[in-house]
Amino acid sequence: MSKVVLITGGSSGIGKAIGEYLTNKGFTVYGTSRNPEKYQEKFPFSLLKMEVTQMDSITEAVSEIIEKENRLDVIINNAGIGITGPIEETPDSEIKNAFNVNVHGPINVIKAGIPQMRKQGSGLIINITSIAGYMGLPYRGIYSATKAALEITAEAFRMEIQQFGIRMTNIAPGDFATNIAAGRFHAPVLENSPYKEVYGRTLKMMNEHVDNGEDPKKLAQDVYQIINEKKPKVRYKAGSLIQKFSIVLKRILPSKMYEKMLMKHFKI
Repeated sequence: MSKVVLITGGSSGIGKAIGEYLTNKGFTVYGTSRNPEKYQEKFPFSLLKMEVTQMDSITEAVSEIIEKENRLDVIINNAGIGITGPIEETPDSEIKNAFNVNVHGPINVIKAGIPQMRKQGSGLIINITSIAGYMGLPYRGIYSATKAALEITAEAFRMEIQQFGIRMTNIAPGDFATNIAAGRFHAPVLENSPYKEVYGRTLKMMNEHVDNGEDPKKLAQDVYQIINEKKPKVRYKAGSLIQKFSIVLKRILPSKMYEKMLMKHFKI
């Protein structure tokens, strides 16, 4: 029987790459988008309307899948937004929106899918987090915080739902070549800002890293392998060797030494 997969944020970037790859592997895939009507004809899998900040929208999309397929085997929480800027100058409304999309959204999607998975006695939930969630990155502090929050929440969630036969894992990507930079909220580089020079330079560097990132198909292959594992690990990392090694350094280096290393990297 073909496994039924729900991928939030399936209309572009990593979500689209995962959806296309799994479809080619014989999975029944449903992606989501806030505006699926713009993309429907271009995709090899179904796109449903979902706004991850609205519980009614989540419930409606999940219910539609279950009504059509009578099951839900895999949830891939991919929908998310980027946010950059000096924390002091980042609007409070944008900070709240980032947490709503990147943390509350995935939690609510999981909540909507668990009853069906519990009924089946099986299911897998994969949360797309970020290597940025393992460290407080300057001018990406809010983004790092949202991904760290999802990592830790899922760590607890995973233990709570194992009794129902439901598995959960996180995969933290580094930089992949997607359109996330275009969709980020960028706090403007203000002319009279004390952060102007350093933030402007760091913002340019961050965008270049994404543009030169790895092919998202590689991450899709990793997700496929995780789906086929009987006992997924608590977490996985994906990306360049140096980005994955940065997590190891964070673990073994004294905090101030690691901080100096980051500041030197970002030329602060």
